[in-house]
Amino acid sequence: MWARVCEVMFGCWLAMSPFIFRHPPDEPRWWWNDFGCAAAVIVLALASFHPRTQWAHLLGIAVGLWLIASGYRDLATDPPPAVQNDVLVGWLLLMFAIIPNDADRPPAGWEERLREEKDQFRVPRSE
Repeated sequence: MWARVCEVMFGCWLAMSPFIFRHPPDEPRWWWNDFGCAAAVIVLALASFHPRTQWAHLLGIAVGLWLIASGYRDLATDPPPAVQNDVLVGWLLLMFAIIPNDADRPPAGWEERLREEKDQFRVPRSE
């Protein structure tokens, strides 16, 4: 679940980025884009913690693609840092969204083998 925690942090970063990169006030689209994507990323990552919605993080792929596409749409010869940030966070979301929730656990065959070895060396209690 460490990847979901990272996605929540990416969402928090997206929510703070309009203030950090000082989006121009005449570009409300940039503000709404960052806040909307931040909310979506955070909600989807947190929803992945529940067993019934454990695959919600895969919808983060759509958010990542949206950030990349909107960044390239606004791409100029010299893109502002805010646009570069959106593209970078979009690529990071794509990479993290494909990481499974149980990525920190060993494969099932290994777990079974470890359990067997642990049972083999278990000392019976004398009562």
